[in-house]
Amino acid sequence: MSDGHSEIVEAEGHLIDSRLLASVFDKVIERGAKYHVLDFAIGRTNDDFSRLQLQVTTKSEEALRELLEELVPLGCYPRPQRDARLEPAGDGFVPDDFYSTTNQRTQVRHDGEWLDVKRQRMDAVVVVSDGRAACRKLRDVRAGDPVVCGVDGIRVVPEFKERDRLGFAFMTNDVSTERRVEVTVARVVRMMQEVKADGGRVVVVAGPVVVHSGGSGYLSQLVRYGWIDSLLAGNALAVHDVEHAFYGTSLGVDLERGVAVDDGHKHHMRAINAIRRVGGIERAVAEGLLQSGLMYEVIRREVPFVLAGSIRDDGPLPDTIMDLSEAQERYAEQLQGARLVLMLSSMLHSIGVGNMLPAWVRVVCVDINPAVVTKLADRGSSQTAGIVTDVGLFLHQLATQLGSKMAPGSGREHAREGACAPGASRPVRG
Repeated sequence: MSDGHSEIVEAEGHLIDSRLLASVFDKVIERGAKYHVLDFAIGRTNDDFSRLQLQVTTKSEEALRELLEELVPLGCYPRPQRDARLEPAGDGFVPDDFYSTTNQRTQVRHDGEWLDVKRQRMDAVVVVSDGRAACRKLRDVRAGDPVVCGVDGIRVVPEFKERDRLGFAFMTNDVSTERRVEVTVARVVRMMQEVKADGGRVVVVAGPVVVHSGGSGYLSQLVRYGWIDSLLAGNALAVHDVEHAFYGTSLGVDLERGVAVDDGHKHHMRAINAIRRVGGIERAVAEGLLQSGLMYEVIRREVPFVLAGSIRDDGPLPDTIMDLSEAQERYAEQLQGARLVLMLSSMLHSIGVGNMLPAWVRVVCVDINPAVVTKLADRGSSQTAGIVTDVGLFLHQLATQLGSKMAPGSGREHAREGACAPGASRPVRG
């Protein structure tokens, strides 16, 4: 090869059918660098990995460093193997050449051993301490913490393309027909059944459109029968769910008749006021004030929930966490151990949760707006299977196909005698 600054990198895995091989070559060319394939072995069976050894050459040392930073997330790591370089952090900040994490499985080499990075997520730093490596947000870094810098001693293992993905390969960002939604939902049902049968957790991220579209009753049914292990949302979902339970409206619109009611614009504020008067949603259920709806089922089934506040919130409800850092931490706690995340019509919270998830957690994003689905993938959540349809229709199909079956291993009894059916409401008087 011509004179310049060179490095040998290696990669292994399903490099061809996961399109990683083409991505590596494209990245080298985009950077104006050159590559020379030193060795390439193609896997001989479906399960065998392919292996690549590549020499890359750039005109400057800085260009080489930048190229290596872009090749590492594609599964490339420099040869020979070197320990990761650790530099001390400041209080809430790190050296300029810190390694910024992806959501892919990552290892760092320390004292000659490869350490699995814990709490994997994107847009974090890696701190190595006491023989362990873990992702940490910038705000949580403290002075003196040993932070991984540069690209030496970092090995990323991308999620390789699954040959089936439960049939999700056929899905596109086109708006689905009803028949197609039925077929797609059947695959989601199988995913949920497999996750629950294996003792895994299913987490739902939901926006207020779930209520507006008439889907909250069906989501309530999934909660009642043990299919949902945690609910992450904002203030608005709970507010309009309570409004619907009290008045049968959402944003003042009667969901049964589809028309605005007199003084309906006041209903959500009256709902907030009623919950604030008793001190929170749980107290409202305990005192018999709130007797139906999604939040009612969540409380009755003791499903953990987190409501993250924003600047636009009315009220808010006493249960809503208005401290952003605390809300993020509470979200992250509920995502630990999740095997499947259903994102239902909430761009803000879906993208936020996507940033917190490692790439091996399956994600199903349902939204009538295709931009939400594509934005998740653009932000790095490439494991997302997108369903572009009305979320109310999706939840109706999901609840219908699951029926009244209890989730495997849920250990939960049926809802108490006299609990409201999905979508039912009891108005508040006075």
